[in-house]
Amino acid sequence: MDIQNLYSLFQSSSGVSIDSRSIKKDQIFFSIKGENFDGNSFALDAIDKGAKFSIVDDAELRNKNDKIIFVENSLKELQNLSKYNRSKSDVKVIGLTGSNGKTTTKNLICSVLSQKYNTLCTLGNLNNHIGVPLTLLNIKPETEVAVIEMGANHIGEIRNLCQICMPDIGLITNFGSAHLEGFGNLEGVIKGKTELYEYLIKNYGHIIINNDDQIQKKECKTDLYSSFGIDKASDFVFEYTKEDNKLVLINNDYKYNCNIYGDYNFQNIASAISVGIYLDLDSDQIQNGLSKFQTEENRSEVFEYHGNTIYLDAYNANPTSMIAAIDNFNQEIQDNKIMILGDMLELGDFSRAEHAKIIDYLSKMNVEAVYLVGQIFSSINISESKFKKFGDTEGLIKSLDLTKVNNKNILIKGSRSIGLEKLIN
Repeated sequence: MDIQNLYSLFQSSSGVSIDSRSIKKDQIFFSIKGENFDGNSFALDAIDKGAKFSIVDDAELRNKNDKIIFVENSLKELQNLSKYNRSKSDVKVIGLTGSNGKTTTKNLICSVLSQKYNTLCTLGNLNNHIGVPLTLLNIKPETEVAVIEMGANHIGEIRNLCQICMPDIGLITNFGSAHLEGFGNLEGVIKGKTELYEYLIKNYGHIIINNDDQIQKKECKTDLYSSFGIDKASDFVFEYTKEDNKLVLINNDYKYNCNIYGDYNFQNIASAISVGIYLDLDSDQIQNGLSKFQTEENRSEVFEYHGNTIYLDAYNANPTSMIAAIDNFNQEIQDNKIMILGDMLELGDFSRAEHAKIIDYLSKMNVEAVYLVGQIFSSINISESKFKKFGDTEGLIKSLDLTKVNNKNILIKGSRSIGLEKLIN
C-alpha cells in the first residue's frame, strides 16, 4: 500500500493496535505474526470490536471484509508507517541502547526532559522491531522530544531500528556479557551496540559518551559528541557520594539527588543529567525531574519487609549486571547478608561457565547463605554449605519458611522469567 495513503488512514484513525483483545474504536489493527500466533487470525475479530481497518498479509482474507487491507508484509508496513510519522514531525529523537540499565536510563532521561519539553518515551521495555514502531506512532504534533530505547540480541538489530527511528542524539549505557547466545561474545556485543554510533556519525547526529568507559571512548569516532564522567577531561564532570544509601551526584557545585540505590546507577543518573544540560535545562529543572523519577517494578527497589531489608532487582540479569549487583550489595552491607540469585538466560554456549564464575566469585565472600534458583545454577556441583540450590522459585518457596527469616539484608537478583519477585508475597 502506498505510504501516503496509509498515513492518511492513520491520521483519520484513533491510533494503531496489534492486540485485538484491547482494540479501541477506530484504531487500525496490524496483523503481526509471532512465534506462537498469527495476527491475521484476529483481523476480522478486531473489526467486529470497532477497528477502523485491519492490515493483513494473508491473501485468503483479501475479500472477507471491506475494512480489510491486504499488504505483502504487515510488520514492514507498521515499520514504514512509524518511520513516516517520525519523519513528518520536528521531534528530536534520543536513541539509547546498551547491555544494562537501558530502561532505567530511559526513564530518568524522560523524567528530566519532561520538565521543559513535551516528551514521549518508550513504554515499558517495548524496545524491539515491533515496540519501537508502536512508540513512534504515538508521536503527536506537539511532541518535542522522543526517548527511544532500542534492544538487541544479535548483529544488525540496532542498525535496523536506527533506520526506523532516525535518532538525532544517541547514547550507549554500557557493554556487557548479555545475549551472548545471539552476539557470540563481548566483541559481538560491542559491534552490535555501536551500530548506533555508526548511524549518528553517518547522519551528523550527536553522541553522548561515558568518558569513564574506555570502550565508548574508542568506538566514538567523531568530534560530534559530549562526554560525562568522573574523568576530569569530561565535558560534564561529576563527583558522587551517598546519603541514606542513595546516590548524590555533584556537578559544578550543584548536588543532584535521586531516589535510587546502587553504585552501578551512577552512570545512568549522570547520563540523564548530561542530556538535560545538553538540551538546555537548568539545574533546578533537572533536579525536579530526578525527584519525580520512580523505579519500575522489580528494578533497584529497596524496602523493609518483616524486619528484613530487601534489595530487589529481579527484572533481568546477565553476568555483568549480576556482578555489579553483588559487588554493590557486598560493599554496602556489612553483616546479616543473604543472596537469592536466579539463572541468567540467553548466554548460549557460555551459560554454564558464566554461572560457575558467579558461584566461584561468591565462595570468597562473607555471606550467611546463597540461594541459587534455576536449572542452570542447579546443574553445577557445589560443596560449600552456604549454597542451597533450587530448580525453580516455587521449589524455594515450598522448601523454606521465609516468614522465619528476620533482621536480614537480602539481595534478590535474577532473570525475569525466573520470577523471583514471587518471594515477596
